Parts: sequence; structure tokens; C-alpha cells
Amino acid sequence: MTHKSIELLRVAYLRGPNIWTYRAVIEAVVDIGALEDHPSNTLPGFYERLTVMLPGLVEHHCGVGERGGFLMRLREGTWAGHILEHVAIELQNLAGMQTGFGKARETSQRGVYKVAFRSRQEDVGRAALQAGRDMVMAAIEDTPYDVAATVARLRDMVDSLGLGPSTAHIVDAAIDRGIPHIRLTSGNLVQLGHGINQHRIWTAETDQTSAIAESIAGDKQMTKSMLQTCGVPVPEGQEVDSPEAAWEAAEDIGVPVVVKPTDANHGRGVFTDLNTREEIEKAYTAAREEGSGVLVEKFIRGDAHRLLVVGNRVVAATRGKMLTVTGDGHSTVRELIVSQINSDPRCGTEEEFPLEPLILDKEPIAQLELERQGLTGESVPAKGLNVLLKRNGDLAYDVTDQVHPEVAAAAALAARVIGLDIAGIDLVAQDISRPFNAQGGAIIEVNAGPGLLMHLKPAEGQPRPVGQAIIEHLFPGDDNGRIPIIGIAGTQHTTRIARLVAWLLHISGKRVGLACRDGFFLGARQVETKDSVNWEAGQRLLINRTIETAVYENSNRMILAEGLAYDKCMVGVVTDASGMEELAEFYIDSEDKLYNVVRTQVDVVLSHGTAVLNAEDPLVVKMASLCDGKVIFYGLDPKLDVIADHRASGNRAVFLQDQHIVLAQGEDEVAQIPLSSLKPAKAEKPAMVMAAVAAAWAMHVTPELIGAGLRTFESNPTKSY
Repeated sequence: MTHKSIELLRVAYLRGPNIWTYRAVIEAVVDIGALEDHPSNTLPGFYERLTVMLPGLVEHHCGVGERGGFLMRLREGTWAGHILEHVAIELQNLAGMQTGFGKARETSQRGVYKVAFRSRQEDVGRAALQAGRDMVMAAIEDTPYDVAATVARLRDMVDSLGLGPSTAHIVDAAIDRGIPHIRLTSGNLVQLGHGINQHRIWTAETDQTSAIAESIAGDKQMTKSMLQTCGVPVPEGQEVDSPEAAWEAAEDIGVPVVVKPTDANHGRGVFTDLNTREEIEKAYTAAREEGSGVLVEKFIRGDAHRLLVVGNRVVAATRGKMLTVTGDGHSTVRELIVSQINSDPRCGTEEEFPLEPLILDKEPIAQLELERQGLTGESVPAKGLNVLLKRNGDLAYDVTDQVHPEVAAAAALAARVIGLDIAGIDLVAQDISRPFNAQGGAIIEVNAGPGLLMHLKPAEGQPRPVGQAIIEHLFPGDDNGRIPIIGIAGTQHTTRIARLVAWLLHISGKRVGLACRDGFFLGARQVETKDSVNWEAGQRLLINRTIETAVYENSNRMILAEGLAYDKCMVGVVTDASGMEELAEFYIDSEDKLYNVVRTQVDVVLSHGTAVLNAEDPLVVKMASLCDGKVIFYGLDPKLDVIADHRASGNRAVFLQDQHIVLAQGEDEVAQIPLSSLKPAKAEKPAMVMAAVAAAWAMHVTPELIGAGLRTFESNPTKSY
């Protein structure tokens, strides 16, 4: 077969709602060349080679709607663009970034396709597309292709570029609640909600987490003192500055004791059940290396536990277990650690594993425990002999349902005393289902920014929806963190409509942000004069904590090249479906294709929102059926069938009658605004004014205030330099 390689003519990342879907997608223009004459069923051995490379393709339903649907299409015959879409999706899935959406569509140019697929991270999506192209070509040409190496490379990208698992879990909980999110950095700083209603998270820290409280939690002695003052059970202890002082403190407190750093995390440098001077002085030296100071505390018998407090309640709890190995009479302790601990499939260094491997040379606590038993890593324990390595192993065993109410209350009180909205409370208890005073248990630490994975992926027990708890804490009740957003799409006076809408909302008392061709506005001030119909400017509005309402002018080009800057809007205005000749580079060459571009603005209207549609454009009128919310039609002629029928059904309309702009609800005329009261520039363009009036009305601005706003609007903005 003579052909040229599959060529990627253009690749774009559409970050917001677009012609394909509501979510971010990679869109590629693909030239499959002579392969247009060779669908998959005409390529000898292609099906077998591709399915061996990617056996997971059997799970792709494709348009068939059932498992194996895509393989059915492969056998029947489908084209390279469609195949590339599915291969790119599967590579992302194998790399740990799950997705399922994808589409491939022919263009009017022979052999050229537009391919789109969901991707949560742009760089990963682009890499999956390129790798998918190479893999498809290898399967066609029967040349070697290292699938494992490709997946490993993509997985590394997902791990380094994607959200961490804890943050992703919180974001997923937000998505389930309909709360929008914006990733603010390449790390785990994420904004939930928009404008004035937003909150920010950084894994298990929020914008309600006090910096002072974090500092207190980082000082274990101060934490313990504050807790003790408020009646929270804590172990007796002292901060010491030398090995000798550590022993003296132990004598005062009474052995056994615990020696630990004042400010270390994750149990590093914590030595328990120490009884002799030699043990205590050795532990002091090791603990001093892990922190800036050392504490000696009374040893509390029992298991270590971690309780996660969110708001004022315990939402999850885990327990640690002793780490031991059992001698077989011929293996060394090191060998037993490998075979009995590190070989556990739940054990690994990556975040997805609930248990950490034990590396003896890096565990002074385990070395001390061996020394106390007269052993080393090279010792060969007798058959059946249990060897203790760590008294408190990974906190990975869920006990949430066992926590006694009094213990939970003490943990919640500890978090409040320190001032943390989210806290990991470390405590020791022999039985977490009994009150502290019945067993001598105590809280030993309060941690800011606690890890969540132990609760999401416990080694044993039920995963806990801690992300949902954090979202409920930040957004109680029905709060979804949104601000009202008004989007204006089309080609007819959209800049002026956006300016008018923003002004009408501004004089109604709202702090309004506006991004349009005239620039970037905050209230009545023009902050920037450059064209702001783009993704970056749109995001700046949503990130601004002062904004109560945002207004956007959206061009067809922006929808095609970047996607909308927001996921949903309260009001979507569409003036017309025209301008196809300017979109040739995007292969928009028919009325149906243009319709699919412009309808994006209507698709994103919230169920309690409103679409404002031009009743004089038949394509725009068609979009009414796509709106999940209500519809206001506007037009110059009240006798238009569209307006008359809409009013007959009790709906709202705005039209021109006797030189007045009329606001009607059903058959009732709610208000009239005389054109003579407007400035000449506006009076000459009544359709433009009606679109703005309808949008403001949809936002509950009163007709009286709308009239006043139209009379006072200035075309030349107030500039701020």
C-alpha cells in the first residue's frame, strides 16, 4: 500500500465548554492521507496487532453502546482518525488518567478529520495523541512498538503533572456537588467556586486554615500545653536539650517514656516504651536529627490511631499495627522483612499504596527494637519466634465505625483548641471503642494539613468519603460556590450588549467584572483596553475574590479555539448564528456546523438560568429547545409567531411596540421603556438594547432601574491606569 503517515495538522487544548463537550478536550486536525482508501478491515493483521498492543480496547463501547463495540467497528472497517481517538483514550486510561469521551468527524477536505478526546491535563493529552499516532502506524506497518515504555512515560507525566490523589478526591467531590474548580498552579493549589464565593484548598489545607494554628500544631510542646489547659487528656512530658536532660526527665516522669522531636512529621524519630538510660540517650540523639527540639513524654500503652477532624466532627479514623516478622530458622531478619512485610501487594513507595516498605537501614526505631531483643538485621531468629520491629506501624487500618463518642468529642475539641478547621489527631488507646478515662488513653499530637490517603485507601476496612466531608465543610447546604455569569455570543453588537449588561448590573449594586473586545472592566473602571475575549481574561474574572457577577462577550472563534472560560452560566444571550466565512480555518463550512458552535452558549445555561434569544433568527430560535432553563425571546416585531406563541404559553418576551421597548410576561406587559428617553446611539439600535434589557431582566434587575441605567450609560469607559 502506498500512503503517507498520519499527519497531525493542528492540535489545540479546549479548556472549557466547546463544540464537543462541556469538559476540556484535546482537539486535533488529522490528515490520514491515502489511508482514507484503506479502512481497518482492509489492513491485513492490523486488528490482531492493535488488540494485542491494547487489549483494554475491548472495554470501549464506541457508538455501538456495549462492551466490545469499538472492536466490532474495527472488524467491520473504520478509519484511522477514529482509531487514533480510541488509542489516545486508552493510553490515558493505562497511565492512570481515566477518561472515556472521544469523537472523530470528517471535514469537507478528503482524508482530513477532526479528532477530539477528553483529557484532564494538556501535556499528557498531547503526549497520548502523539504516542497514539505512532502506535497506530506501527500496527499498520507491522513494526515493533514498546507499549510498556510508552505507558510508563505517560504514567510518570500523570504523576508529576496531575493533581495529587488527595486533592483530586476533594475536586471530584466538588464536581459531584456541581461546584466549579480552577487549578491555580501546576501543584495542588485549587480554587473551588468563583469570585466572591470561592474557597481555595491545598490538599487538606483550606483558606480557612489558620497560619497561627498551623504554627501551634507544629510545636508539640505548645500544643500539649494548650490541650491540657482545656481538659484534653495528654501525656505528661518535658522538652529537653541534651541526652542527660532526657534521662533526668524520664526519671521525673517515670519510665517507660517516649522520646520524639518537637516538630517532626509522619512519626519520624518517635521512640516508644523506653526504659533504660542507654535507650533514652540514644533515642534523644536520633530524635534531635529529625527536629529542632526533643520531647520526653510518659509512654501510653495501646495502639496509635489517627482521627481526621473536619469542621467540628470526626469523619474518619485509622489504627496502626505492630510490625513483626516470624522466624523460620534459616532466614535473616532482613530477609524476613522482604518476604513477610515488603512483599505485601499493598506495600509500595507510590502514593497509591496504603503500606510503606520497611527499609531497615533507614529505620532507627526498628534498629533500636532489634537491639533491645539482642538482634540485628543479620540475625537468624529461631523458627516461630516473633520479632518486633515497630510498635506503631502504618496508620492504615480503618476503625471509623468503632470510635467512641467521647473519644471523637475529645479529638474535635483538640482541633478547635488549636484552631484548625481540618486536623489529623494522633492518639493512643488500647480500645478506640472505649472512653479515654476507662483505659488511660491520650491525645499525643495535632497535625495541620493531615494526609488523606490512609482514609481513602486503607489497607483494611472501608474507604471514607473525606473529600465529601471537606466540601460540605466549605460549602454547607446547597451552596455551590458559583456567582452569576452572563455570556453573550454571536456577531451582532455583542460588545455593546456586554457593556450595557455590565452597566445595568453595576448600578443595581453588584460588583461586576466584564471581559469584552473593549477591554477588561471592574465595575465602571476600564482596567485594560486590549481585546479581552479570550480564556486568560475570562479566568481572571473568576479568580478575582471581589467579583459578585461576571459578564463575558464570547466570539465564535474563541469557542472553537479555546472553549468558554466558564463551565455554566446564569444567562446566555445569543444574537445570531452568522459569520461562517470567518471560520474556514476551523472547517466550519455549513449552517449545521455553525449552529453547533453558537449553541455552546445555550448548552451551558443552568437549569435555573435563562437563555436570551433573538426571535428573528431561525437558527437561534431552534436553540430554545436546548436550554435547560427558561427562555426570553426578543425581537422588533411583537407579532412574530415565535414571540406570540411564547407569550401565549406564559413566558417572557421583550419587543418593540409604539416606539417603546416592552417587557412582557405572558399576555401582561410588565413595563415599557420609551426609545425617546434613550441617547440617540442606543435608540437607533433597539435590537441591541432589547438583548441587554432582557439579560438584565433575567438577572432580576427591576424595569425602573433598567430604564435609569440605559439613560446613564456612557459609551466611553472610565479608564484606570
